[in-house]
Amino acid sequence: MESGRIRMPRNASGTAPGDRAPSRTARTGSRTGRIAALAAAALIATVVPSAQAATAPAPRVDLTVLVVDDGGSAVGAITAELKGSGVPYRRIDLNDPNRPVLNQAFLSDTVDGRPRAKYQGVVLPHETAFGPDSAEHTALQAYERTFGIPQVDAYTWSHPGVGLDYTSDGGLSGVLDGVTTSVTPAGKAGPFRYLAGSLTFEDNDPTIAESYGYAGRPRAGYTSYLDVPVDGAGGGRASLVGEYAADGRRELVVTFAYNQYQRQYRALARGIVEWLTQGVHLGRSRNYLSVHVDDVFAPDARWDSALNCTPGDFDCAGDDGGGANPIRMTVADAQYAAAWQKASGLTLDMVYNGGQGEQWKTEHGGSDPLTDRLVADRAQYRWINHTYTHPFLGCVQDNTVVPWRCATDAKGDTLWVSRAELSAQIRDNHDWAVRKGIAVDRSELVTGEHSGLRTLPQQPVDNPHLAGALADNGVKWTGSDNSREPRQRALTTASGAAKTVPRHPMNVYYNVGTAAEMADEYNWVYTSRADGGSGICESNPASTCLPAPLPPATGYADHIVPQEARTALSHVLGNDPRPHYVHQSNLAEERLLYPVLDRVLADYRALFAPSAPLVNPAQRDVGTELTLRTAWDQALAAGKVTAYRIGTTVTVKAPSGVTAPVTAPEGTRKKLLLGTTAFGTAYAGTRSAWTSPEPLQTAVTLTIPTT
Repeated sequence: MESGRIRMPRNASGTAPGDRAPSRTARTGSRTGRIAALAAAALIATVVPSAQAATAPAPRVDLTVLVVDDGGSAVGAITAELKGSGVPYRRIDLNDPNRPVLNQAFLSDTVDGRPRAKYQGVVLPHETAFGPDSAEHTALQAYERTFGIPQVDAYTWSHPGVGLDYTSDGGLSGVLDGVTTSVTPAGKAGPFRYLAGSLTFEDNDPTIAESYGYAGRPRAGYTSYLDVPVDGAGGGRASLVGEYAADGRRELVVTFAYNQYQRQYRALARGIVEWLTQGVHLGRSRNYLSVHVDDVFAPDARWDSALNCTPGDFDCAGDDGGGANPIRMTVADAQYAAAWQKASGLTLDMVYNGGQGEQWKTEHGGSDPLTDRLVADRAQYRWINHTYTHPFLGCVQDNTVVPWRCATDAKGDTLWVSRAELSAQIRDNHDWAVRKGIAVDRSELVTGEHSGLRTLPQQPVDNPHLAGALADNGVKWTGSDNSREPRQRALTTASGAAKTVPRHPMNVYYNVGTAAEMADEYNWVYTSRADGGSGICESNPASTCLPAPLPPATGYADHIVPQEARTALSHVLGNDPRPHYVHQSNLAEERLLYPVLDRVLADYRALFAPSAPLVNPAQRDVGTELTLRTAWDQALAAGKVTAYRIGTTVTVKAPSGVTAPVTAPEGTRKKLLLGTTAFGTAYAGTRSAWTSPEPLQTAVTLTIPTT
């Protein structure tokens, strides 16, 4: 699910909805409590326990977050952000009768004579998750006061208990779909300084209420970070996210419902974590976007609207053998791609088949102006080996049946494309690029159709010759299809090892050159049999049928483009480095890819300030990032990471060979054997890095600034 529907609280249609707490059974998520906005200085301030004498040792605060979960979508969304960025957390299930009881011993103890806070921040479903008069509520508040621990209330309503007026006192409550909110000056100076300023709530379906909220006017002690204009007496603005400071404690208060997929939450998620951890935490995140253009130099077959299939495919009955009127870029398309890159600031990865270009030249009088143009512009792109002629490199395909199957020998053993052929396809394509002066990284590869890797249902295992051929050619990163294999995995042989780099397929089809063709094929896939479609959407539980076929003339621009842009942007905002992949046909004829990418880039740049630019990683960088994350997640799951903060000193210990992701404020220094050095790289107003101890050190030691 890329976006989710959030039901309104049950009292949404009642009188004076702001005067009553939302019904617990009707809430979709845990009620988010007070989200306290931190000014930049507050984010880096040293935690000083209010009850400690000046002469007492500074407390140790462990870099772990306590998550109290009621099963709702709001707490689930924050938990997903912690997990996805590598922040350690401990989850307590409120619905588990055997859960631990929150008391002083659970929350704190003493280590080496020094008081220890076991959690650097607390996430609650709402401000009274344990009951306002319970012993656990009292113990948690005492803990937060003593150690200066912040608390996020994941979803609550507007009332004086969280520093807000009731919504009936000049605020508002109701559906927020399509509403434009603003990051306040305090939000821009504090945890949401990476946002551009305005944030519009999604409205993906006008027939469905997707979000609901309570905007209240701030009272004393409340600092608003995200607000919305209100009508009525006095007008003004009311808050949806802000910090409430009272009784020696700080709460970040969120008064709208959300789930982890909605854009408004995804934009705020980074700031929620920064506020919760006071800007110092394990884990790191970026907003990534890379786009691989497969089949460069090769023509792509064209969808047949009469046959409802692609001539040349095994299952396209009635075609003439395929190949008529293929789709291939022209010189003008190549010139447009170079100009678009320069204007957009996004570099494309050209995933090329040199042998297909040579074959085209032979078949067209020895001339290929497209290849000449792309080679002339070679320095403007990144290039990835896609094999020389794009053959299927898994089992030998038996296409006498539909669907195809793996051919077998007389003994019934599967016949495989040989290691020699695999290796030649990789080597010859690399050498072709070198002869053309194209800078290509030998360690990167994408096989045609991701072949060689297991292909269900026909080929449940990898070609046993694949790993050896990759090692023969120095390949360390080979592309895989994220829709089939979302996890990175290793392909190991005695002579070397490579890992997969999952890629997101974009729903802009390889076999279409025009918007009308795209809408026609889309209708075939996503409409019911009764509406003239294939009915695939009816039999696939992961799919949804269109209510009616898209108009051929406008369906692509009006429906497919915004939907695909929304999906891609959700990956970008989810700290997901996996590349997206399309085909050269999408840069040809009506150039269908550009409206999608233009929409992604425009929406992104409307959300984020220049301090949070899009990161455009190469395939090898994506592979490395995924490898680091896997090792880190395994170390956390095994309980082998120790990290804490004492005053302005942060200490991180991880198993040997495991690199730790750390985020800290600007001005943070890393301790060397002699002296210090600036820590990390700047992103979104903080500094972060994958980091390890220096030689002769056993831990990473950072010093954070005090001002």
